[in-house]
Amino acid sequence: MDQTRLRLSGKVALLSGAARGIGAAAARIFAREGAKVAIADILDDEGKKTEAEIRELGGEATYYHLDVTVEDNWRSVMDQVESSYSKLDILVNNAGITTSTDIDEMTEEEWDRIMAVNAKSVFLGTKHAIPAMRRVGGGSIVNLASVGGFQGSPAGVAYTASKGAVRLFTKSTALRYGSENIRCNVVSPGAVQTMMMPDRFNAPPNNISYPGVPLLARGRWQEPEEVAYAVLYLASEESSFVNGSDIVTDGGFTAGHFPNIKS
Repeated sequence: MDQTRLRLSGKVALLSGAARGIGAAAARIFAREGAKVAIADILDDEGKKTEAEIRELGGEATYYHLDVTVEDNWRSVMDQVESSYSKLDILVNNAGITTSTDIDEMTEEEWDRIMAVNAKSVFLGTKHAIPAMRRVGGGSIVNLASVGGFQGSPAGVAYTASKGAVRLFTKSTALRYGSENIRCNVVSPGAVQTMMMPDRFNAPPNNISYPGVPLLARGRWQEPEEVAYAVLYLASEESSFVNGSDIVTDGGFTAGHFPNIKS
């Protein structure tokens, strides 16, 4: 394989929430494109399985246990990655959870948990990636938000609030650190066929129940790999002048007006 033609040749990438779903898909694609991949998650068995799959295909990957809500965990994993691979070029803040609890029924603990996993983790990851990226003269941070970060939803108040926070945090980070060659961008997917997909989305889509989403009329949901390729673009040098941008992968979900969906 010609390493010079790979899109991430020589790069070291850390991906949170990469044991399964979008994160695992991105980890596999990154490794295939020449990156040394640090897979971070709290799902140890699945994370180690993803590591093994990448290695079996000839890629280089290491799994690290990481609770993205705990700063000491981030500090430890960053130290381990730099110790093992000598640098960090790419950070993908992908870890996330969801809930559909109504405001008047939500506990303070549930709200705090959503905000910690979805938003605080992005802050912590970015905080500890910046010094490492400075040491190599720059890098790329890619955050995962959601179309839920563009508008309100009656079925996911805390989730949409957290993803809106991620989108604006991304833009502020881009403005602050772009002059240091540290780019920060965000990918905002629509519904993706992962374990996190709400029960109401389990049935195949169709153009009757989702009239405002053209690609869903094709009878399938978005696959994790389709989001991961957007992440790959932002992580690579192909996007070297892209900073503070938001790539939306939603099949047209946010292109026009559509009815709110509530279970």
